[in-house]
Amino acid sequence: MANDPNRPAFEQPLLPLEAEIERLEGDTSEQGAQRLAALRQEHRDSLSAIYAALEPWDIVSRVARHPRRPQSTDYLRRICSDFCQLHGDRHYGDDAAILTGFARIGKFKVMVVAHRKGRDTNERMLCNFGCAHPEGYRKALKNMQLAEKFGLPVVTLVDTPGAYPGLGAEERGQAEAIAVNLREMSRLRTPIVSVIIGEGGSGGALGIAVADRVGMLRYSWYSVISPEGCAAILWKQARPDTNAAAATALHLTAEENLRLGTIDEIVDEPLGGAHRDHEAAAEILQRWIIDKITELKRFKIENLIRRRYERLRQIGSVQETGGAA
Repeated sequence: MANDPNRPAFEQPLLPLEAEIERLEGDTSEQGAQRLAALRQEHRDSLSAIYAALEPWDIVSRVARHPRRPQSTDYLRRICSDFCQLHGDRHYGDDAAILTGFARIGKFKVMVVAHRKGRDTNERMLCNFGCAHPEGYRKALKNMQLAEKFGLPVVTLVDTPGAYPGLGAEERGQAEAIAVNLREMSRLRTPIVSVIIGEGGSGGALGIAVADRVGMLRYSWYSVISPEGCAAILWKQARPDTNAAAATALHLTAEENLRLGTIDEIVDEPLGGAHRDHEAAAEILQRWIIDKITELKRFKIENLIRRRYERLRQIGSVQETGGAA
């Protein structure tokens, strides 16, 4: 990755180490092997320290949006077998920004609902860069209700800057479609597991993220608005400095969301981010999903719905302590 044009600037201190490692890889002597092992350990330690100290805006702009970061389709290829895609909302059309279908993850048959961003320009335009229309959310709900009918757990992968705010989407009931999803998912009679795998922007993310267990990949973000949108509102312009200030103020990192109670767990990524090792990232995600479904399967459905409701009611709650006036 030394000559990678997409490489984040904060990784620049690693370049001399990587050059030395590359030079020593052809050295077959015992001394060379020992030196190589020491340098690789130093590289791992340095990479770990760099990523542990990332600012929120770096996580958003350089890691969560990295061009090689795994998308939902990358994960589904690796963790799902017998995937059967389902199309259309039976009202208007088929939104490519929402991918749904039956699948098997480990030993569990599930219904998968995921945002789809696209890799190349044509695919991104087809998927509207992961910004779903109301027909996408209606397709998601139709198939989640189908999963409920057959007693299948629902697994959702969230990765969107937000729902599409265009005129056509608003005319077809964008806000209403998301609101209906929130209501219906809150009482769906089947286990729901949701993971923010990249970007979790506003209602566009929440429209498929009402769940019994919500996880976030460590270098993803989840917030009511993007840093750029927040900066444009508060400072009337989105620049690197205002974007960084907004990202900090929004508390959008996985650690902050866990502290605030909007998610249940942080799902680890391979060292240096999921974009460095898709296979390892998929293996970690698959293991987490299987563990959560196994856990949720132990609950009676009535208790599951009650606990889901209580969990949602607790988000954003505060407790005031009494004191002298």
